[in-house]
Amino acid sequence: MFSAQRVDYSLARLAHYTATAPEHFQNHVLFTNYQFYVAEFEAYARAQLADPKSGYVSFVSTGNHEIRDPQAEIPATAKLPQMPTYHLKRADGNGITLVNIGVGPSNAKTATDHIAVLRPHAWLMVGHCAGLRNTQALGDFVLAHAYLREDHVLDDDLPVWTPIPALAEIQIALEQAVAEVTQFEGYDLKRIMRTGTVATIDNRNWELRDQSGPVQRLNQSRAIALDMESATIAANGYRFRVPYGTLLCVSDKPLHGELKLPGMASGFYQTQVARHLQIGIKAMEQLRTMPLERLHSRKLRSFDETAFL
Repeated sequence: MFSAQRVDYSLARLAHYTATAPEHFQNHVLFTNYQFYVAEFEAYARAQLADPKSGYVSFVSTGNHEIRDPQAEIPATAKLPQMPTYHLKRADGNGITLVNIGVGPSNAKTATDHIAVLRPHAWLMVGHCAGLRNTQALGDFVLAHAYLREDHVLDDDLPVWTPIPALAEIQIALEQAVAEVTQFEGYDLKRIMRTGTVATIDNRNWELRDQSGPVQRLNQSRAIALDMESATIAANGYRFRVPYGTLLCVSDKPLHGELKLPGMASGFYQTQVARHLQIGIKAMEQLRTMPLERLHSRKLRSFDETAFL
């Protein structure tokens, strides 16, 4: 899918944007839009390195600082790169990479454009979103099964009329991970996790404008959540044949008067980040056990395209 020149260019861009060498990237990539997830990821990585049965061999942080001893110190980075990236490595490359892409569809496209040349086995978005239904509560999860693309950054590469299908293997892994971490099942699980359409928009302050246009489209789409990255990541996964999925956490409800204010936000982050990241990691670890011919869904290939393994 990529020329040698394109691969070379993307490898150089990855080193620049993430401050880690491309060879550290693992086959399972988690994207997030908040730096809060990094501390939790490092704590999880250190716990795994302390367990000789985990299969993880090292942890790499920005600046290519690699540790194998869970007690080892990591030098502070003088200046974070645009997309801070961290790698929990396995000898076979089937570990987990966490990329903080920040906020916005442009960053999401940039990251996935370049990571795609590494041919990862899956990438997932685990970020925060605005809940659009009054029945949702802060901290609830949203499992995307469809996307409303109003991010616009891929309009010239993938027409907006192209359906972006949910991939059963990814959906099942995410749902099972939520159940395992929360210890909920059946109706209780549905009460804290809604499945539906996620809308991705390119205007962070959309609610400050006349809402008649955006709200009408959101109503027509039956969207249950809104963010600025998920549809971009899913669309580029579809475009580059990388299995994708989205599990978001509701952090505010702008249509219902619950805005993301400083005090509320800090309390929310403290209670929800660890659990949300743990769910993403468990989903990836489930996908790692799946045969590649199952994970690389035929939905991502056209009818005349050679099978990808």
